[in-house]
Amino acid sequence: MQLSEQELRRRHEREELEKMGINPYPSETFEVTATAKEIKENFDKDKNNYQEVSLAGRLMSRRIMGKASFAELMDSSGRIQIYVSRDDIAPSENKDMYNTVFKKMLDIGDFIGIKGYAFVTQVGEISVHVTELKLLTKSLKPLPIVKREVDENGVEHVYDAFTDPELRYRQRYVDLVVNPHIRDTFKKRTQLVNTMRNFLNAKDYLEVETPILQPLYGGAAARPFKTHHNTLDMTLYLRIANELYLKRLIVGGFDGVYEFSKDFRNEGMSRFHNPEFTQIELYVAYKDYNWMMDLVEEMVEKVAMDLHGTTKVQVGENIIDFQRPWKRFTMFEAIEHFTKIDISEMDEPELRKTAESLGFKVDPKLGKGKIIDEIFGETCEPYLIQPTFITDYPVEMSPLAKKHRSKPGLVERFEAICNGKEICNAFSELNDPVDQRARFEEQLELGKRGDTEAMVLDEDFLRALEYGMPPTAGLGIGIDRLSMIMTNSHSIQDVLFFPQMKPEKQAE
Repeated sequence: MQLSEQELRRRHEREELEKMGINPYPSETFEVTATAKEIKENFDKDKNNYQEVSLAGRLMSRRIMGKASFAELMDSSGRIQIYVSRDDIAPSENKDMYNTVFKKMLDIGDFIGIKGYAFVTQVGEISVHVTELKLLTKSLKPLPIVKREVDENGVEHVYDAFTDPELRYRQRYVDLVVNPHIRDTFKKRTQLVNTMRNFLNAKDYLEVETPILQPLYGGAAARPFKTHHNTLDMTLYLRIANELYLKRLIVGGFDGVYEFSKDFRNEGMSRFHNPEFTQIELYVAYKDYNWMMDLVEEMVEKVAMDLHGTTKVQVGENIIDFQRPWKRFTMFEAIEHFTKIDISEMDEPELRKTAESLGFKVDPKLGKGKIIDEIFGETCEPYLIQPTFITDYPVEMSPLAKKHRSKPGLVERFEAICNGKEICNAFSELNDPVDQRARFEEQLELGKRGDTEAMVLDEDFLRALEYGMPPTAGLGIGIDRLSMIMTNSHSIQDVLFFPQMKPEKQAE
């Protein structure tokens, strides 16, 4: 292991601390009574009413001035200035705690615990006068130093910022320390999930868990990850969706079930795709896709209000308004709106020619439904910025959706498109076991043609449907993509703590 000069020095300091009888990684609890934010918010400069405090965090800067020093401590709530005096933290007979430990053996990034009292400096900054100081963790790697300076016009300038995307995603723990504003993105993501959970719980729907390791993958058109169970000597798949298990629960008698699920798809990666992702799936008995559109509008509008206090959200250069009602197009209406071409009566060869006339070719392995999806994706989706429902898809595209009640050749399905990308997918669920078997068999034929995303036939799911599933509306919302929009994040990697990365190059 090659160590830098700073890393070697910190390891030496660790050894010296141990020789002095100071454990660099003590076990006992350090009681925290206040955070940096609480001290700043509750301290009354006039009444001096915030006295004894105990707080802990990282040492982020020091200005040593002989017998006394100013430093900056950062905890989970923010930063606060601390004042450290030799005579306060070190007894008269032993000045080592200040002269040796604080001045020579503490570094930026070390965790310390302090006790003291809040006061206001001569320049008006709320600070903590330290009366006790304890080393809680010695850091052996130096943090990237991000320098901030405010000019005479009050404008802050940042130097040596930790901005390299690969380093930030690979070392998220460093990113969160030196770019603390990143934490707000993940707090909003958690708030988003909590809002949706509370919304659905209030409607008395049951949150459940379903298997991640499945003997058959299903519920979506995607390539799976495959693994092997040694004891059972069988192939298992990481789920690509949890749809078929949740519908089994509707068969079993629950009226409404949902799950925040980790799903896995062995596909390409981009700023919109990560092989491991989170979605919520919801299934409600005795409802249809029209009812589900209303619920999606209501729930996502509430998410925007809870996160931002308004239905209008800044996303890149656009302001997206989630106020109900949202615009609605059928898929064929949307394609005709953007291309001036009506493809509703075209067969597969005509669709291929139309795609070529629009400037792109489609894979010869793809069937009619996938070609229509390609045309929509190329000509419509990027231009749908405001939240829009696209409804009534061709039956070939939707093997798990119920056939349309009045439009032959279509199914009762919708997707919500926002900022040029799909954020949710929903159906009036197919509950006819005979029709479902026929659709699965059509998928098997597509698989024989080379479609690697074609669905497999699930006999147990068909058996469940044969026992009877009531009319049901189903929904899937991508939490990662919705989080991107609600936090104005450019890439899906920005809303995942630990996105999938290529193997790290090892230094020679």
